Amino acid sequence: MMGEEPATREPEMSDAGSDEELALPARMEEGSHSGSIRKGCDPCSQTQRSKLQHRRARINQQINKEMRMRAGAENLFRATTNNKVKETVALELSFVNSNLQLLKEELEELNSNMEVYQTESEAINVPMIPLGLKETKEVDLTVPLKDVICEHYGEDSSLFEKEIKEFMELRQAMRTPSRNEAGLELLMEYYNQLYYLDQRFFPPHRTLGVHFHWYDSLTGVPSCQRALAFEKGSVLFNVGALYTQIGARQDRSATAGIDCAIDAFQRAAGAFNYLKENFSNAPSLDMSGPSLCMLVRLMIAQVQECVFERVTLTTPDTHFITQLQVAKEAARVSDVYSLVLQTMSQTLVKDYVPFSWASMVQVKAEHFRALSHYNAAVALCDHTQSIEEGSDEESAKALFQFHVSSPAGPPLSQVLRDPEDRRKLGKAHLRCAVIRHEEAMRVHGLCKILRKMDILQEVLSFMYKRSLDKYSEMDREDDFDETAEAPEIHSQTQHKPDITPPNFSTVPVTDIFQRLGPLSVFCARARWGPVRVVSLQRGDGGLGLTLRGDSPVLVAGVVPGGCAQEAGLREGDYIVAVDGEDFKWAKHGEVVHVLKSCSDRGIQLSIITLHTHDTQVDRRQVMLSPSGDEANALQRTMGRAKGQRTAPLLNWNRKKTGGGGRATKRLGSTFSLPFGNLRDCESMY
Repeated sequence: MMGEEPATREPEMSDAGSDEELALPARMEEGSHSGSIRKGCDPCSQTQRSKLQHRRARINQQINKEMRMRAGAENLFRATTNNKVKETVALELSFVNSNLQLLKEELEELNSNMEVYQTESEAINVPMIPLGLKETKEVDLTVPLKDVICEHYGEDSSLFEKEIKEFMELRQAMRTPSRNEAGLELLMEYYNQLYYLDQRFFPPHRTLGVHFHWYDSLTGVPSCQRALAFEKGSVLFNVGALYTQIGARQDRSATAGIDCAIDAFQRAAGAFNYLKENFSNAPSLDMSGPSLCMLVRLMIAQVQECVFERVTLTTPDTHFITQLQVAKEAARVSDVYSLVLQTMSQTLVKDYVPFSWASMVQVKAEHFRALSHYNAAVALCDHTQSIEEGSDEESAKALFQFHVSSPAGPPLSQVLRDPEDRRKLGKAHLRCAVIRHEEAMRVHGLCKILRKMDILQEVLSFMYKRSLDKYSEMDREDDFDETAEAPEIHSQTQHKPDITPPNFSTVPVTDIFQRLGPLSVFCARARWGPVRVVSLQRGDGGLGLTLRGDSPVLVAGVVPGGCAQEAGLREGDYIVAVDGEDFKWAKHGEVVHVLKSCSDRGIQLSIITLHTHDTQVDRRQVMLSPSGDEANALQRTMGRAKGQRTAPLLNWNRKKTGGGGRATKRLGSTFSLPFGNLRDCESMY
């Protein structure tokens, strides 16, 4: 039962990289922020796909309303002791459940409307199975973000209205991505910005009180959580769903379109697999482990289907061995779809997957098994010349490895030499092909939604008639021998599908809230004291301080009795402003130049002192630091904990360690060390 409060969702969805995810899509540099230029689709655009999304959104809202009514009625039924009230509530519950069932059936029909996402090409191809995008409610983050900016960062929140508005516009655009590369970039940009939002405004042990509402992509059941990981996981799911739509719309009558479809489905599988491995406690069924496993296998099966289509386009059908290879490819497609069907039949997924999906998968498993037997028959009966011209040993070896078990009758070496034996074996394969085609058409006829798909009906009818005509052509009136049972065909593929994980570094973004300061210090996990303004004047012995690092510059040392100590500077202070000018992003050389050129009147420095940072620090290493400077050793230890790496963004590298085989995650990073390069840029004044 779905209610308004997320208490029923506990524990909240979590991201495996939320605590140590330090990889950023682009290095943050000082300067003006350039906003996103990506926009979503026009919500009023009356395309077939937008109409479908609007209907899905409307049904989701109705389902949400019915779920609320059911939750309230169930609470009243449990709380009341009045029998009349109980009877009334029970009657109301029956009506609500009936309405919910009707709405879910309507939504299932929308989700099964695959023709909207198919290519507009006139080529006859078996339709692919795409996914609809998850819908989400609008979320107003203005007040919570302003509160954090004011309370945590001590800044005037009214000065950040532009940034907050830009982020809200980006989220609004993300709700309606276009079905192309621009839509993918929009989703990835928003996902990357969520990393910055998490670091800036979401401390590990506190929430902002913001609830993220998303609807299940297949059932429309609403889910609500406060965890930002739920928002990130839902966006990542939509990345995979959008890839399925892009793959389904490709024109697969040419190799270029097939290659694009293969790439799209492999990337969809990678997105769903990444979500399965790195996010946990999903509140909605579409992002649960069993469902994601099913989606990954479905995408791989569709990749394998595209591989078969490419093989049939590029392989000449005039040679015995190559025709056998085509039959093996078709058998491989049938096998992977059979595996998908097994996954869809599991307890946790069976009642969740649309009936039309399961029917389509079963139809494809039977259809491609029939094509496998048909191509075997064509190889045996139509390519006698290629057998005679080629090597008998090579043809015999290919035929020996073709069947799972040896067929009944004469040995295969004799079958190759005798046309009549080849005809009988080919006829046996054709009989299997006809039976499989009939089964595919039977399953197709049982599903009301599939019966409405004209192109699928056309493909199945054409292939069935072709096999039946071939069988009639080979059948003879004087052939009184009973047709033997053809053995199963070995499945083999020339191209094994890959799971391509998402690469978010392809969409570089700049932190919208970078004016708050460098993320290494000015983040939700850091705690610092109020800003102090000190007046520093140069004395006879200089300023008496040592600076290290960049963005912001760290006061690494203060000379006892010097000007800096008398002014109130301490080791571990950060210089955030000079004479009222923001220096949070200032480089080491810039601060050095300003300090050297200060006049006799002195200079005013705005200083903060970092008190705590939610990073595990090896205290023993701090105490045993050879520098003897506990504060600086602490900074170096934290710098190593969050140091720079060069691996790709969000590229999870799981490997087993020597002790216990525990899986570890390595994250790449493209931004500077949190406390700068403390050794390379050290200056004393």
